[in-house]
Amino acid sequence: MSIDRFSLTGKVALVAGASRGIGKAIALGYAGAGADVAICSRKLENVEPVSHEIEGLGRRSFAAAADVTKREEIEKFVSDTLAHFGRIDVLVNNVARSIMSPIMNLREDGWDKIITTNLKSYFLFSQAVGQIMMGQGSGVIINVSSVAGQKAAPLLGAYSVSKAGVDMLTKVLAKELAGVGVRVNAISPGMVETSFSEAIWSSPEMHAEVVRDIPLGRLATTEEIVGLAIFLASDAASYVTGAIVNIDGGSMT
Repeated sequence: MSIDRFSLTGKVALVAGASRGIGKAIALGYAGAGADVAICSRKLENVEPVSHEIEGLGRRSFAAAADVTKREEIEKFVSDTLAHFGRIDVLVNNVARSIMSPIMNLREDGWDKIITTNLKSYFLFSQAVGQIMMGQGSGVIINVSSVAGQKAAPLLGAYSVSKAGVDMLTKVLAKELAGVGVRVNAISPGMVETSFSEAIWSSPEMHAEVVRDIPLGRLATTEEIVGLAIFLASDAASYVTGAIVNIDGGSMT
């Protein structure tokens, strides 16, 4: 196999939720692999610096503000991306939120916010971009999930439920879209050292408890997620669809 099959040169990627953490790392990784990248966040000022970094790598970038809980804003961002680049080859769904609370104490509006952000937005983006990919006859959708969707996480119940939903959405879309040339997979990280999970890993006691269950004995970095994201987006993964790929230091082994 030629190493060129791992290249993203000539491809356009849309990364939803790219202002920081895993999404930012993937967006920059894609640019480094040759892709032009569209990125969004709730506030434009949060994502503009990432756009400048992408351009600094010699690739084109399009940045926009979008409330991913609203269909009309998602559709506008997708439409604007298509107008800017002329095609969309890769969609990465990465937006997420969480509330630490036992299920029995979680307010209904908290539940709704988590499910809408973590699951419904993936559905809406997949519909909007999927239609474009169907017209192209090719495309890749990558959903950033979590091992919390496979193993119950106390105090993160709604988050776990949302990620379990992401896993099943991935599998259903993979079967529905395979016949039109669109592959759909999920990346399922364990605990990654980002600001999103800081409330957990910044506590020495909780950090020790988490690491105790990881055979590699440490948390992941965002850069360790990027290689898998590039592979799944590339032609090297042309026979991979419907996969939920754990990248968790062995914690689910």
